[in-house]
Amino acid sequence: MSEDLIKDAFANKGWHELHAESSWQIFKVMSEFVAGFDNLNKIGPCVSIFGSARTKPGEKYYEIAVELAGKLTKSGYGIITGGGPGIMEAANKGAIENGGVSVGLSINLPFEQSNNKYVGKNISFEYFFVRKVMFVKYAQGFVVLPGGYGTMDELFEALTLIQTEKIGAFPIVLMGKEYWQGLLDWINNTMLKEFSYIGPDDTNLVLVTDDVEEAIDHINKFYGKYLLSPNF
Repeated sequence: MSEDLIKDAFANKGWHELHAESSWQIFKVMSEFVAGFDNLNKIGPCVSIFGSARTKPGEKYYEIAVELAGKLTKSGYGIITGGGPGIMEAANKGAIENGGVSVGLSINLPFEQSNNKYVGKNISFEYFFVRKVMFVKYAQGFVVLPGGYGTMDELFEALTLIQTEKIGAFPIVLMGKEYWQGLLDWINNTMLKEFSYIGPDDTNLVLVTDDVEEAIDHINKFYGKYLLSPNF
């Protein structure tokens, strides 16, 4: 961050004033959690789908996301996305066109576009960390398509929570072997073998596939001992 930006951020504000603003933020955070819990408490079993906002209709992974979300809907799951364009739009589209629950958890940013037109239930957040809690708390599985920093953040958040047993070992599917292979090679060869920063079992937390049916079967098998009776 540049010195000019830092100066602007703290211009004409004393320490006590800044501290007071931070204290009041606690109530804003609490209100976002309450609103999120109230709105999502009865949506039924869902799968959170992540991926790039830059993916265009007609492109390979956009169409895969539409198909995947549609078939997950037919299997009894609702779909949760970030509510934006690209992969998020594709997943919401697949859900809504197949009569399923289509949820968008949008984030308020000065450069962020509006929600995509396929979002059925929208909840807007100011704080990324509150939004991330909702992605995880109300999902029974995660599907991650190719994306950028935000997608990586969401993927590793889920992996960390599962690794540390803060949430159950929910299925995580990475769609697109070509896209993910370089990252997986680095995790296996550098993070695991060279530095031992993770354990061998940690590399088994994801399924990597190009096959929509395999992805859905992986999630369904995990929940095979449960009766999915969504009360949407």
